[in-house]
Amino acid sequence: MKSIRASRYVRLARVTSARWQRRAIFLLGGIIVGAAAVALALCADRAMAAFALLLAQSRYASLVVTPAGFMLSVFLANRYFQNSQGSGIPQAIAARALTDQSARGRLVSIRIAIGKILLTLLGLLCGASVGREGPTVQVGASIMFAIGRMSPRRQPGLILAGAAAGVAAAFNTPLAGIVFGIEEMSRAFEVRTSGLIIAAVVVAGLTSLALVGNYTYFGTNASVLRFGLDWLAVPLCGIVGGLFGGAFSRIVIAMARGFPNLPLGRAIKRRPLSVACVCGVFVALCGLASGDTIFGTGYAQVKGMLETGTPLPWNFGILKFAATALSTVSGIPGGIFSPSLAVGAGLGADVAHLFPSAPLGAIVLLGMVSYFAGVVQAPITAFVIVTEMTQNHNMVLPLMLAALIAYASSRLVCAEGIYHALSRSFLRQETAARGSEPHPARSA
Repeated sequence: MKSIRASRYVRLARVTSARWQRRAIFLLGGIIVGAAAVALALCADRAMAAFALLLAQSRYASLVVTPAGFMLSVFLANRYFQNSQGSGIPQAIAARALTDQSARGRLVSIRIAIGKILLTLLGLLCGASVGREGPTVQVGASIMFAIGRMSPRRQPGLILAGAAAGVAAAFNTPLAGIVFGIEEMSRAFEVRTSGLIIAAVVVAGLTSLALVGNYTYFGTNASVLRFGLDWLAVPLCGIVGGLFGGAFSRIVIAMARGFPNLPLGRAIKRRPLSVACVCGVFVALCGLASGDTIFGTGYAQVKGMLETGTPLPWNFGILKFAATALSTVSGIPGGIFSPSLAVGAGLGADVAHLFPSAPLGAIVLLGMVSYFAGVVQAPITAFVIVTEMTQNHNMVLPLMLAALIAYASSRLVCAEGIYHALSRSFLRQETAARGSEPHPARSA
């Protein structure tokens, strides 16, 4: 009898120890992801400041520095940090769907995380229209994968937690991080890991708060739509933002697939450095045409417009759209979160001319949520993230409606979301190499 009781206590101790070990992995990962997100944010600000200082010395320096930087970034990514290209979110999604540990490690690893950080900073240093938030997702997923490498069964949940924590720490938007993990990364609510994922997001957010303090990403904006004709801006922004967002996704997806049946497509695949150089030249030309406003993430321009009403060039939205598309298809590492919000802000500012009595800030927010929802086709994430980044809860209902309209409009142009469409390329690449079929990832 005593031996039976003793064995029960031993089993209970083992189960309890395993549970606490599992929790410790998620919490430790959240701390490291939060610190990495803060480090990347601070370095990104310095990289953009250095490029602005260069432009202050010579506006035309971008015609040399930007294409040269693009070429160097693509060379380093292809030679030393394979699978670090682009935003990194498709790689994290694909890693969750794979079952082979070595295949996952080729998409999310500490080596890739280091390369992602360095090459994202290089892109910002040479004026690319990229963001740091998507890269933070891949970095977060890589950190979690490394911490829990000895437990393959938990890897899908750890990758999801790292991705969600990355979004939360990058924007200081914990709710958006959780919603992003559910709506975009997993496309499902996983009951078994939801508590641990939320805990990782909270810890990453607290780490960010401890290091840089509490802040609202785009500042505080209290604009609100008055009832009446001003509400016509909601469907208009939704349609315009959704169509432009869908067009952006379709361009990027088509270029990623490479037009395999066309000679030009095969030539593009064979000459990545030449493609990067051409893209860099046109990004520099867009910068010159915009008065140097489209370089970098677009964060400063949008925050200035929302907080102080600082006007942007009338062509800011279109030129930022072109520069972001060129930066993305060039093959350099870098995200599209912040640039997409900046494009949406520019489009919203253009639409605002049709509604002179409406507050500019309100129309700009509608443009931001509409274009972002059109690109990622994740309407809930879109309105949650814009609400959290501006602390404007008065606009929740119009933002929700605009996001839904944008989502429907985007699907008329592009039938699938950009991240999941691009993730299939990585899945095909890995399954071809390993000869194994991917399956929807199970919770950890």
